[in-house]
Amino acid sequence: MVTGLGDRLKEARLAKGYTLEDLQTITKIQKRYLGGIENEEFGSMPGSFYVRAFIKQYAEAVGLDADEMLSLYRDSSGSIEPEEEEQQKVVTPTLSRRSSGRGNSQLTEIMPKIIVALFIVVIIGAVWFLWQHNASKTEDPDKSPEGPITVDQQKPEDDKSDGNASDEEEAEEEVEVEPESEKIEQNLQHVTTAGQNSTYTLTDAEEFKVEVKTTGDSWIAITDNNQAERTTGARVMRVGETTDELDVTDASFIRVRVGLPTSTEIYVNGELLEYASDSIPQNIIIEYEKK
Repeated sequence: MVTGLGDRLKEARLAKGYTLEDLQTITKIQKRYLGGIENEEFGSMPGSFYVRAFIKQYAEAVGLDADEMLSLYRDSSGSIEPEEEEQQKVVTPTLSRRSSGRGNSQLTEIMPKIIVALFIVVIIGAVWFLWQHNASKTEDPDKSPEGPITVDQQKPEDDKSDGNASDEEEAEEEVEVEPESEKIEQNLQHVTTAGQNSTYTLTDAEEFKVEVKTTGDSWIAITDNNQAERTTGARVMRVGETTDELDVTDASFIRVRVGLPTSTEIYVNGELLEYASDSIPQNIIIEYEKK
């Protein structure tokens, strides 16, 4: 007879014929965490938020009601998870307000400098204009040339020469200048969202590089189309951590498993990816169409 959460999950796994290795491949949760859930050893988990996320994925993978399993977990643990979850939801707005305050403060500091620079440019322009105007007045156009007036017999030839020069200038003006070819920028576009999966396409890009930054603790795992880990392993990235820029140009797509999207920034070739879903956790799948 099933007596607890771990027993219920394990029994359902065995009924499906799954080993812990099979379940690790399906859920992308490390085997040691799956075993910890079955043994109800929740102290080995990264935190209560991830315990709930892992239990939900485990239950869905073996065909059990995820809400019922989470209810068993809450009843057995007697934890204060709702308060922790509420604290996580508050983190991002607080950070956003602080960032906004810093941005406004920087703008306030730099505005006087911009105004002074513009004022100096205007003064320099006015001085230059007055100097040019005064210089033109010093020339006397009514002053008569000294000595006898002679008739220039070569004037027809000069007129002819001037005409030829004018024709050459017009010919030069008619030469069309080919416009420079425009540089094609990459296109990172959201395609579809289904449950925890949000799919994007990357086109018009010579390379495919990914970088992850965190503003709060978040579970991160990055795998490619061959299910190979592209980082040092799935783990919890602490606040302020940044992965090295990962070159995944050789992959047709990658999958980024994000535990807490509100505390995680994903950059694709330096461009910030915008989340299309509020799901927690969620999978970001980026398909790369090579040029």
